[in-house]
Amino acid sequence: MTTVSFETVDGATSGTTSVPTGSSSSPEGALRTHLQSSFGWRPDDIVLEMYEPGKYVILFDTIATRFIRDECSVVEATTEADKTTVQKELVEYIIRDQIRELGLNEIYSHYNITTIDAYVFDGCTSLTTIVIPDSVTTIGDNAFDGCRSLTTIAIPDSVTTIGDNAFDGCRSLTTIAIPDSVTTIGIAAFRSCTSLTTIVIPDSVTTIGIAAFDGCRSLTTIVIPDSVTTIGDNAFDGCTLLTTIAIPDSVTTIGIAAFDGCISLTTIAIPDSVTTIGIAAFDGCTSLTTIVIPDSVTTIGDNAFDGCTSLTTIAIPDSVTTIGIAAFYYCTSLTTIAIPDSATTIGGYAFHGCKSLTTIVIPDSVTAIGRYAFHGCTSLTTIAIPDSVTAIGIGAFYGCTLLTTIVIPDSVTTIGDNAFARCTSLSTVVIPDSVTAIGNYAFARCTSLSTVVIPDGVTAIGGGAFDGCTSLVGNGKC
Repeated sequence: MTTVSFETVDGATSGTTSVPTGSSSSPEGALRTHLQSSFGWRPDDIVLEMYEPGKYVILFDTIATRFIRDECSVVEATTEADKTTVQKELVEYIIRDQIRELGLNEIYSHYNITTIDAYVFDGCTSLTTIVIPDSVTTIGDNAFDGCRSLTTIAIPDSVTTIGDNAFDGCRSLTTIAIPDSVTTIGIAAFRSCTSLTTIVIPDSVTTIGIAAFDGCRSLTTIVIPDSVTTIGDNAFDGCTLLTTIAIPDSVTTIGIAAFDGCISLTTIAIPDSVTTIGIAAFDGCTSLTTIVIPDSVTTIGDNAFDGCTSLTTIAIPDSVTTIGIAAFYYCTSLTTIAIPDSATTIGGYAFHGCKSLTTIVIPDSVTAIGRYAFHGCTSLTTIAIPDSVTAIGIGAFYGCTLLTTIVIPDSVTTIGDNAFARCTSLSTVVIPDSVTAIGNYAFARCTSLSTVVIPDGVTAIGGGAFDGCTSLVGNGKC
């Protein structure tokens, strides 16, 4: 080791430090590192001139200065085409010299650039830090898409729009501050920012775009302000470490798959302002144990809570008129559910695979039980079908192995294919006079079924309707 001294040209900064010696060492490189750690200067901006052995004068020749002086073909940007050329040549410079840290102030000020063009820094994989000047108002679509080494970026208060896919795939970005000036976070703006742990959305934002934080698997906390009215489709899809989120009263719509696959989310409060829970909104939220649906909600979308295997109970308010297809599909811990009088349809597969469900009350308002609605509800022992129901869908109660008795009301005209197939504990069934058709395999493999009364009005009995009903007396081959 040897001691060297240094001083800036203006004499404002000086000092000494120890640097390594020897053929394999670089004293100047070590000095640059020291200057960076001590004063925050970028190594690429530092020019060292040794005027005596072990004594250096420090000059500054920034990346921006070198670009303007030596690299850019545009002398004065008088047109938008000139500004586009400047940004294109800047990217070529970054990629060629593998520049890691860059301040845009000097360049953008020199050429009067206020917009970061779409795709302008796309694929600049060497960039770790970038400073956006106060003059910039818009960060264009895909502006930093794929900047996989970018760890830090400062967005100034002048920016109002963060474009679609602006930081898509910036997988080293750990934190970002969005200023109060931003009103829109574009589609997939921060998608697959896999190292992003926290983000604060300012009160100025009204919309969180589609897939805005999709795949941000390190995101643990996010605060959504009262200004937001819409949480876009797939907005937080795959945020696997997100444990809790507060949705403000301003939100009216939770988009399709908004929280799909948020496997660490344990609880969520949906405000009274929400009217629609989108398709697959909480699909695969396997740690979700409790959710309160407010009276404002009228529609629970298809697959809304599909695969929420820790959900034990849920109260559906009287405002809900539609329970979508597979809405509670494979909610394997769900034990009880009350369907309100407002519901008219239980969608196909709505409670398919809810193997812990022991009791369910279907109100008089329901007219149709969708296909496979209760398929595989192996703990369901009894169910009352109201007089309002006219059709029991295909496979509606298929495999409900503990179901011992069922009363089919006079309103039903059709019993669908496989409707009660493999209900192995079902011993008695009364088919009303209103039924005209019994579907294929409707009661197949109901091995405990000993008595069935078929009315005179039945004109069609499907193939294998009672196939494998080994306890049925007087049924020929059955």
